[in-house]
Amino acid sequence: MDTQLLESFIVVAETGSFSTAAERIHLTQPAVSKRIALLEEKLKCRLFDRIARSVTLTEAGEALLPRAARILREVADTQQAISDLSGDIAGRLRLAISHHIGLHRLPPVLKQFAQHYPSVTMEVDFMDSEKAYEGILQGRFEVAVITLAPQAHPKIESRIIWPDELAFMVADDHNLLKESQVTLETLRRYPAILPGPGTYTGRMLRNVFEQHGIPLPTTMTTNYLETIKMMVSISLGWSLLPTSMVEPGIRIIELPGITIERQLGYIHHREKSLSNAGRAFLRLLDANH
Repeated sequence: MDTQLLESFIVVAETGSFSTAAERIHLTQPAVSKRIALLEEKLKCRLFDRIARSVTLTEAGEALLPRAARILREVADTQQAISDLSGDIAGRLRLAISHHIGLHRLPPVLKQFAQHYPSVTMEVDFMDSEKAYEGILQGRFEVAVITLAPQAHPKIESRIIWPDELAFMVADDHNLLKESQVTLETLRRYPAILPGPGTYTGRMLRNVFEQHGIPLPTTMTTNYLETIKMMVSISLGWSLLPTSMVEPGIRIIELPGITIERQLGYIHHREKSLSNAGRAFLRLLDANH
């Protein structure tokens, strides 16, 4: 079966649109439609229901989707394994990177890697750390550079590269700064803008409040730390952010006896062999340790 047909099928399924899929894989919409028609002809079944402008998977399409992804991963892994036999550092390197690390920690490493290994094509997806873990477990990525989970996973190898100190922060005109002393109980009385409760950082904060028997206040939440920093800077509330994000207009609030630190680093699947490119990338990250 032509892998290009499967690739087009997966992109249409992910985007729910033939036109958007065409843009993503740099083809015309008629070319994408033709590929899907050929695949449906080969499989002798309809893969998508096309109602008005809506494109949804049929039952057959739902059954094919995970299998198509698995087939493409096997083909890519086989090609990479054969390429690696030569000892060359080339081919594809599929990376998952958290938004914050991609903005603040990784650009010099990515630039250096691209300069040293021009024969490697980096395929980078920016995503939440929690989703990157799932991507590594499912084999969609070779390496992820993310906020590490508080608890180890038996199938995932992890390494800390950057300890990341967190601190409570407010705008420098916030009323919290008028308090003689700030405690968790004090914070509870003020609006907060926090990382989502499903994120590792959000869980760490919730654990701190629970350990002191104080309910976490009702908050606005978002998974993007840059957005949180902006909202803090205009005095919409306090937050917990990496100390590296402090800038003019934002102040750190010290809470006696409370320190919070998360770990940033990389993960890969223990049972999946790393490519030459993957090993070279990890060596470069380890050099930043």
